[in-house]
Amino acid sequence: MDAAVQSPDVELSDSDLVRRCIDRDPAAVRVLTQRYNQRLYRIARSILGDAAEAEDAVQDVYLKAFGGFERFRGEAGVGTWLTRIAINEALGRVRRRKPTVAWEADAESGLQPHTLYRSPSASPDPEITMAQQELQSLVERSIDALPEPFRLVFVARFVEGMSVEETADLLDIRPETVKTRAHRARRRIRLNLERRVGTTVPEAFRFDGDRCTRLTAEVLRRLDSR
Repeated sequence: MDAAVQSPDVELSDSDLVRRCIDRDPAAVRVLTQRYNQRLYRIARSILGDAAEAEDAVQDVYLKAFGGFERFRGEAGVGTWLTRIAINEALGRVRRRKPTVAWEADAESGLQPHTLYRSPSASPDPEITMAQQELQSLVERSIDALPEPFRLVFVARFVEGMSVEETADLLDIRPETVKTRAHRARRRIRLNLERRVGTTVPEAFRFDGDRCTRLTAEVLRRLDSR
């Protein structure tokens, strides 16, 4: 949202927005969805593994939430409540795709930065932009490769920046379990990245072909001019 046209409603608390969403206030609906779109998308994406389906799931999450706000009692924060709906929606879609999928199946066998890298808003060098996009794609593929329980903990903790306690409460697991899964997820991703990047290390700082020929020619030119 452009700060220059930012609605004053963005300053409202979640509880105030919920009250107004119950009355179908379009401004409140817009602010609340924009406040939680990224978190819900990331959580749904971490379970579904598909961007388009995750976006579709988030839309369904809001429709279910707006239909049930009258029943919201505030035992958990609005963000946590919406995220739980997103988890259930995404898992439901996975079960419909794969009826035998189990949330905790083989959890122990699957043994980032706070957020994924974002390109700066200024117009960067095209080669730098491409490298950044390739790096982000590499990280995202490594996250996708994690077993489901570890992937969800990783996204909640390190992509969304939720605390151990928030993640434990969200997923209804112990804080110690969050820490264990987060550690194993980071280790798995690090090893995955090392395997993928390691084969390209000998190719770093290459200086051959036309560049090498051009430098040699320039050295010879300068020597002849002495």
